[in-house]
Amino acid sequence: MGSQEQEQWSALRVRETFLDYFKNHRHTFVPSSSVVPHADPTLLFANAGMNQYKSIFLGTVDPSSDFARLKRAVNSQKVD
Repeated sequence: MGSQEQEQWSALRVRETFLDYFKNHRHTFVPSSSVVPHADPTLLFANAGMNQYKSIFLGTVDPSSDFARLKRAVNSQKVD
């Protein structure tokens, strides 16, 4: 191996590259939601960044909503 310098990627660049890959392969981007339940005490069962999918898990999703049409989804943890 030579002494080539490797380019350092920031966390933001890694996250954006990851999300762009899946968006470019027909996945739907769904913004993450807070892990702190806001006015919904039932959310304590669904943590780990999946709160925005609660209606899908419970089968209560509105059939005319964007969520009802989801086929694939990808998410990445925020790095702030």
